Amino acid sequence: MEINTQQKQEFESKHFDSLRRLVTKHTGIKLADSKVEMVYRRFAPRIKKLGLDDFGEYCKILKSDDYEEITRFSNIITTNHTSFFRENHHFEYLSNTRLPELKKKKSKSRRIRIWSAGCSSGEEAYSIAMVLLESIPDIDCWDVKILATDINTDCLKKCEQAIYSGKSLENISRLRLKRWFQCEEKNGRIRAQVRPELQSLITFKALNLMEEWPFSGQFDVILCRNVMIYFDKTTQKKLIDKFSRHQKTGDTLIIGHSENISMISDDYSICGQTTYCRN
Repeated sequence: MEINTQQKQEFESKHFDSLRRLVTKHTGIKLADSKVEMVYRRFAPRIKKLGLDDFGEYCKILKSDDYEEITRFSNIITTNHTSFFRENHHFEYLSNTRLPELKKKKSKSRRIRIWSAGCSSGEEAYSIAMVLLESIPDIDCWDVKILATDINTDCLKKCEQAIYSGKSLENISRLRLKRWFQCEEKNGRIRAQVRPELQSLITFKALNLMEEWPFSGQFDVILCRNVMIYFDKTTQKKLIDKFSRHQKTGDTLIIGHSENISMISDDYSICGQTTYCRN
């Protein structure tokens, strides 16, 4: 998109602060001063599509608590970059350590609950499902469910379509592609449809982590990776406190490679690479 210099200057001087306060209010994301151009580029097309004169009018719509526009607003501002088995050491930890522990611990109840919090376009949740099916051969005899949530409703549509291609597939072995996907190749490009046995383990839901959570259950494993990096310390602590209330002693919280909760919570102790155990 070509930038109108005059409009951008007006946005920076008059509307950027209002818009980024709304971003923090609705998503928890804290935007630095350096994000002016990024925010302008993302929202200018929306202003034009709505037929508004400027960003000030758009801020008024958001302040009126227009649910549909706030949803669109959240979709525009959230960053969604992921792939299958991204930060693969976490999936190796699940396969080699956590799931064997849970199979012993839950041998009577046979109930396992995992939450992918900030699931983006679904690759993380489907990677978890692959690990579960590979690690628990008799999974049909277990009560195993994955909850996968994200604020971005556009991403959730892709999760449910479960069709992937390009870079998101680059960390999947050919064996896993063959086993867990129905693949088509055209002009050297693979189009992969997730098989139903993976989809059946996962429930995808829209959820804003900043709002009240409509569930009270406990999770053996929570993955919230590369989400908190966009929050300030106060928001991070509030989120960790909420996670803690949904886990018991010994349960696992997995975060992103550049995140660290050791200084903001006493509820967890580190037990692996960016992997924590509930105290």
